[in-house]
Amino acid sequence: MSSRQGKTRTAVAGSLLTASFSSVMILGFTASADDEGGLSDHGGKVMDAAPAGVKLSTLLSKEIKVDNTSQKTEISGVVKNEGSKTSGKIRLLVVGFDGLTVKNVEGCTEIAKGDLPDGANSGFACAIDDLAAGKSKTYAIDATFNLKKKGDICLPVQNADGSKTFWQQGPVPFGTTNQSPNEPATPLLLGTDNSPVTPGGGDGGGGNGGGGKDDQPDELPQTGPADRVLPLGMVGAALISAGAAGLWWNNRRARQGT
Repeated sequence: MSSRQGKTRTAVAGSLLTASFSSVMILGFTASADDEGGLSDHGGKVMDAAPAGVKLSTLLSKEIKVDNTSQKTEISGVVKNEGSKTSGKIRLLVVGFDGLTVKNVEGCTEIAKGDLPDGANSGFACAIDDLAAGKSKTYAIDATFNLKKKGDICLPVQNADGSKTFWQQGPVPFGTTNQSPNEPATPLLLGTDNSPVTPGGGDGGGGNGGGGKDDQPDELPQTGPADRVLPLGMVGAALISAGAAGLWWNNRRARQGT
């Protein structure tokens, strides 16, 4: 492993580790869904306090179309700074779950399989040197979606070393309750749990919103009430030194059980 790969692996893993909810300050603010040219901040929440004058958030496509033959789809991801000061060095993570697999994010580095959280199948880290006040940066996300499964995506915005997470959108689902297998493509909506068509012709259940307790498998935390928010904090570095890389959500589940 090159030194660059080693640094990337350690930094990403450190950002994705957690031991307790006390390691992060969760602010009592839940974003409402924006509509900015077909984009939405649905499922987003402020987490660690950003530097004074900096206000970071993300947007995702409200609707995507999945090619029924290749399973390919394209998603737009946006990180923006609505504050009055520049952000300094930050990074955006793009992580896929279940039926949604992130294949590439333009200008970003793939997260090693061993550093992905439990339940995730893919991810990319996007380094941003500085995001000016009032500016945004758009990323083209290439992905595939297995329409026989549910699928989620997560966009955390962190400081450069991942010790703080200023904003997290998701994990939030894309899906449809009315699939179109005979059409060239199937449209999926953000915030809708996918209802896969079963061999018997029925569907797998599900519904709109993406925020209910039963919308996603148990092991997947999602942005919502405080007890379901994924904490990403300073404790990651300490766990790395103990050889606990890649266990950010495993640790969370274990502590909840205790």
